Amino acid sequence: MIDRVATDSSSTHSNDKPRRTRRTRMTGAQRRQQLLEIGRTLFASKGFEGTSVEEIAAKAGVSKPVVYEHFGGKEGLYAVVVDREMRRLLDMVTSSLTAGHPRELCEQAAFALLDYIEEYTDGFRILVRDSPIPQSTGSFASLISDIATQVEDILGREFKSRGFDPKLAPLYAQALVGMVALTGQWWLDVRRPKKAEVAAHLVNLAWHGLDGLEQKPRLIGHRKS
Repeated sequence: MIDRVATDSSSTHSNDKPRRTRRTRMTGAQRRQQLLEIGRTLFASKGFEGTSVEEIAAKAGVSKPVVYEHFGGKEGLYAVVVDREMRRLLDMVTSSLTAGHPRELCEQAAFALLDYIEEYTDGFRILVRDSPIPQSTGSFASLISDIATQVEDILGREFKSRGFDPKLAPLYAQALVGMVALTGQWWLDVRRPKKAEVAAHLVNLAWHGLDGLEQKPRLIGHRKS
């Protein structure tokens, strides 16, 4: 599809005669990308409910039917934006896990999430909101589970080598990734201390907690179940 762009007759020659100028027409792929970028910015700043198709179309300089033609409506556009951000973050985390030492792997995972927050702030703001779309391709919670699955394999090997039950690796993976993700949400707004210091403190808590891990942890309070 090639979107039609109206000509602009406001420009004039030196003799004040109207001159018609043409703006470059967008291809269908270019228009779709433009709408995605505009939608991403608006969803991040206003949320799903606060964003309208009218505003998206106005920002793009097109009519509402163009938005519907590309995405079927606001819900479809939102779902594509969320899916793209989820894949971007998951790719950044999984590709970062290259070290051999478990502690450095923790550092790499923490930095990957903080890097994403720093570089793709709008995307992270969208992800941490609860999706209002039942048919949406995912949620932040499901994304955290996907990342935890990557960490789970690493923890499972470490648990087995140290005499711990590897079946507990999924639980610890969820706990560790959740800790980093929630800290990331907090850091998104405060942005202090610096990123490297935040990563160092996260790994400090995670690593030294794992270093002193009991094979059969016990409860010391009165409640046992």
